[in-house]
This record gives sequence, C-alpha cells and structure tokens, in this order.
Amino acid sequence: MKAIYYTEYGSYDVLHVKEVQKPVPKEDEVLIKVHAASINSWDWGLVTGTPKIFRLFNSKPKHKIPGCDVAGIVESVGNKATRLKAGDQVYGDLCENGFGSIAEYTCAKENALQIKPAEMSFEEAASIPQAGLLALQSFRKKMKIQSGDTILINGAGGGVGSFGIQIAKLYGAGVTGVDHPKKFEMMRSIGCDNFIDYTRENFTKTGTKYDYILDVNTDRSIFSYLKSLKKGGTYVTVGGHLGKLLGIFLLNPLIRLFTGKHLRVLALKANKDLDHLGSLFKEGKLKCIISGPYKLEESVDAFKAFSSSDFNGKIVITI
Repeated sequence: MKAIYYTEYGSYDVLHVKEVQKPVPKEDEVLIKVHAASINSWDWGLVTGTPKIFRLFNSKPKHKIPGCDVAGIVESVGNKATRLKAGDQVYGDLCENGFGSIAEYTCAKENALQIKPAEMSFEEAASIPQAGLLALQSFRKKMKIQSGDTILINGAGGGVGSFGIQIAKLYGAGVTGVDHPKKFEMMRSIGCDNFIDYTRENFTKTGTKYDYILDVNTDRSIFSYLKSLKKGGTYVTVGGHLGKLLGIFLLNPLIRLFTGKHLRVLALKANKDLDHLGSLFKEGKLKCIISGPYKLEESVDAFKAFSSSDFNGKIVITI
C-alpha cells in the first residue's frame, strides 16, 4: 500500500510517499480502508521531533506514518472486535493507537472509532475528531460559558479555532477571533463577531478584557494573558511551547489566589463526545472548514502549507 513516510526528524522535506506493507489488525482491532485524513499539530510535532526533549527517548521517529484523524470503511475485523463489522463507515482520532492514518490502510482499536453520520462526507469526517474535540472539551471541561459572555480565540482561523467559534456561538457567547486578516471572511461566515489582526496588534495590549480565552498557540508570556482576562475569568490552552504549559501548571494556584483568575491546560480525551459533534453536524449547527483536499501524492505540499499556517480550518488529505 502507499503511505506518507519518514525516517528522520525534520521539516516537510523529510516526508515522501512510499510503498509499505499493508497492516494486519490485531485481535481487538479493525482494518480501515482510508478515504480521508487530516493534519494536526500533533502530526507536525511527530515529523519535526518537537518538543525536542522527547528526542532523548526516541532518537529516530517511533511512528513513521503520521496522521491522527481518519475517516474510511472497515475492511476486516479481528477475532475479538465485536462492535464494528466490515463495511461500516467510521471516523476517529488514532493518537492513542499509534497514528498512521495518512495511508491507504490503517488499523485501530474499536474504541477509537465512531460510525460516520451518513450526512457527513469522508473529508468532513476526517476534519473533526481532534480539532473539534479540543474545542468542545475546552468549553465543557474548563469553562462555564453563559449567554452574553465574551470569549477571545487566539488562532481562530485554524482547526480548533474554527470549531471553537461555532461552539461558542451555540452557548450564546460573543466571539473575538485573533488570526491573519486573510482568514477573516471565513471566520465571519461561521459567526465570529470581532477580529484582531495579529500581524498589526497584540491583543494582550488593547486593554479589552474577556470572560474566557481559548488559546491554540500559547505564544506569549503567561502573565500577559492575565491582562486580557476579567476578574474570575478563565484562560484555556490546548497546546504550545512546553515551557509555557509547565509554567501554567505550576503557577495557576498562586495566580488564582492573588488575582481570582484561572489558567488551565486541556488534556485531550481522544474521541470522547465525538458522537455529540456528529449530532451537531447532522442538525446543521456545525460546519467543517476544509483546505484542499490534497491527494495522498500531494501530502508533502499539504504539510508545507500546514507549516506556514497559510490555510483555513483543517488541511484534509484524500486517499
């Protein structure tokens, strides 16, 4: 089978399409004929070997085929797999199953997969699992949004951000999105109310305060975010520089004590409540913003686009 493959850490130039052996499912796994996959920051971290501290344990890439999000059709099942059957159309996040979705076939345990709604294309399904759940779980686990609250989303034009805008609007929140102005039209189309061009303005220095901040990037000092939070407000990050994430863990108790504000890091629970996102999609309350889709043979170009952040929503690869 064909797969996007790499054996050394680096940029998109270490990736290439290669013929590799078709996987065989274990007893508790299913074999999926992949129809679409998408790129997440976790995939980019695998390829680049970041954070670099992880290279101390793996001098060479452990997972040589990237890809968390998958959408496809079950081709066969292991002897102990009982929930799914051949022919089922499924989607899910394979981050706990060894990645490997950017290939013609991949294997996964049943608990990593949900039945794909018939109304959803494979490309749409592949765009949802990780980014959509990072946004949903940030709101459900870390925030208590009420109608009329204000939320700022830093990185609002990407995958997590585009789902975050839509979910925040379902709560009745007013949404300010921070991103490149070329993404503003798309952001407006899915409900964003206000826009900040990060190339011209630092949102932490505007003086405007928000009830909540959802941060996809974590690219500033921990203390700078406090300036943009109302008293009692909550900042949630879903990823970024490891040092800043550790700082949030260590300093949050003191910050909460002296300022009444909260800094939190979301630890994703892969595939939890994916069925809820599927229901929102079927009800017309959730739209998938897709860049591409790219063909498998164009995967290097897809990763190149991802590395530049020059895309809207999710980059999807069709197999």
